[in-house]
Amino acid sequence: MNKHPTINKFWRWQTVNATNESGEQSLERTLFLNGTIAAESWFDDDVTPAVFKSELGEGDGPITVWINSPGGDCVAAAQIYNMLMDYKGDVTIKIDGIAASAASVIAMAGTKVLMSPVSMMMIHNPATVAFGDHNEMEKAISMLASVKDSIINAYEIRTGMDRKQLSKLMENETWMDANKAIEYGFADDILKRNTENMEIPQVSMLFSQTSVVNSLKEKLAAKCSIPKSKHTDCLSAKDCAERLELIKNWR
Repeated sequence: MNKHPTINKFWRWQTVNATNESGEQSLERTLFLNGTIAAESWFDDDVTPAVFKSELGEGDGPITVWINSPGGDCVAAAQIYNMLMDYKGDVTIKIDGIAASAASVIAMAGTKVLMSPVSMMMIHNPATVAFGDHNEMEKAISMLASVKDSIINAYEIRTGMDRKQLSKLMENETWMDANKAIEYGFADDILKRNTENMEIPQVSMLFSQTSVVNSLKEKLAAKCSIPKSKHTDCLSAKDCAERLELIKNWR
């Protein structure tokens, strides 16, 4: 009888044949993180983290972690990050789709981080839902500030960027393509196919939700604005109202 309740795992292990730089083949463990990180309970759950850690420790040697995730539970991401950082072998992170929010934190645990030329990474402020009086709201704000600081720790260790700059990038909900992520230090290289002389796009892109919203607001304001009249002798609305009143009362 299984002593642990059935859990819906968001990860999958697979052992595959890998070829090293010398052309030698060997078995390599591969971890796939697809979809939401911990869609079900992880916080205050002793079972799920224990199962993940147990499976991680079942083997040794280098591992590859494929990430295609919009994010999820930041507590789960923090624990997975710590487990991968403590792992004795090399950890190669490969982002083939998106590593957003909490998934970007896990990516920071890689000995090497590779991104597909068409993948994206997104970092932003942590968020939560709170209910109660001003005391509860203040607790939630304090908690979010602490969580943000811990996330910045992971980003800072990998990128070497200034904490204020990282905080600003999170504040603006920043999206990075592979080249921009490499430029900022979030990634090391472009994920290449086993094809010689393959050209890698050199386009570098970074944008934030804040800048996009502000740009849209400015464009809407420009479209909806009423141009000033070129005539200097135009009456004001008040003057027009007074003259109309005089006409109405004229006998």
